[in-house]
Amino acid sequence: MGLFTLLFVAVIAGCLFMAFRRPQREAPSDAQAEARRWIDRLAAGITNLDATGNAAATQALGDAAERHNAASVELAQARTPMQYHLAGQTAVEGLHYIRAARTALGLDPGPALPQQATGSIDTRRQVTVGGQEYVASPRPGDATPYYYPGGTVGGRAVPAGWYSTPWWKTALVAGAAGMGGALLMDTLLGGFGGHHHDFFGGGPGFGDFGGPGGPF
Repeated sequence: MGLFTLLFVAVIAGCLFMAFRRPQREAPSDAQAEARRWIDRLAAGITNLDATGNAAATQALGDAAERHNAASVELAQARTPMQYHLAGQTAVEGLHYIRAARTALGLDPGPALPQQATGSIDTRRQVTVGGQEYVASPRPGDATPYYYPGGTVGGRAVPAGWYSTPWWKTALVAGAAGMGGALLMDTLLGGFGGHHHDFFGGGPGFGDFGGPGGPF
């Protein structure tokens, strides 16, 4: 009787253990599928565009391809729901570049995407910092061929828009490029007019996105 009781308790304990473990195993699978859908959508957006002869669209498409490569690596290395989520976020950022490329080509940008909470440039701005001219604009052009989907650079929110140079890449590597980078952001972005997108309200933000809303 004692042995039977021990076996019975062991079976019950095993069942309880598996019951608690199962959701933890299934969650990464769901998160993995979600991230893969975003990455597949990004891949389709890249292959369906021809940006030949359009500098702004070519640049945006190149940035989208870079995000696709990064998201694919993150997906391959992910083991937890949060890691899969981050891979999906990288792919969503790439899809913003696809929308930018389509806009530069005069095409419909496609379905709406989760937005960053940094707003967007809605008026053209031109400043000179350190003897160099910088331009920010809500639209692509010869003077503003570089798109940024919005984000945080050097601890400061940078709105989505088209810029004359990809100054944020240097700032991200060099810690906002010291005082020069801080001065540039203060001068170029200080008091910018933008449309604010609530990260948690209205529509989904980068950190709270739903499934892909259709192909480009």
